[in-house]
Amino acid sequence: MFPGIHTGTQRVALAQAGLALIGALIGGVFFGAGTGLAVLYGALVALAVSLVLVWRERQSMQHPEWDQHRLFKLFIRVGLERLALLVGLLGLGLGVLGLAPLPLMLGLVLAQLGWLAAASRNNK
Repeated sequence: MFPGIHTGTQRVALAQAGLALIGALIGGVFFGAGTGLAVLYGALVALAVSLVLVWRERQSMQHPEWDQHRLFKLFIRVGLERLALLVGLLGLGLGVLGLAPLPLMLGLVLAQLGWLAAASRNNK
C-alpha cells in the first residue's frame, strides 16, 4: 500500500530508543541520577507514542482491502490515541512520579528531534 513507510517508522523508533539511552546517560553523568531518569522517561514517552504509530501502521499494512475512508478514520483514531497516551504519560511522570519537568521535556524534545532526523533521512 505505502512502500517504504514500514521500515521508516521502525528506524524512527530505533533512533528514539538510542537517543533515550544516550540522553539518560549524559543527564545522569553530568547532572545527577534524577535528571538522567527524567530525561530517560521523557524520551521513553516519545518512544511509546511512536510505537503506537508503528503498531497501527502494521495493522493497516495487513489489510490491503481497507478503503480510503477506513484508513482516514484510522488516521484520526491514531492521532487521538497518541495524544491521549502522551498526555497520560506526561501526567504520570510529572504528577505521580514527581520527575523534574525541564529534563523530562528535554528528553521528549530530544527524542522527537531524533524522530524528525530519522524520518527526513528516509525521504532521501
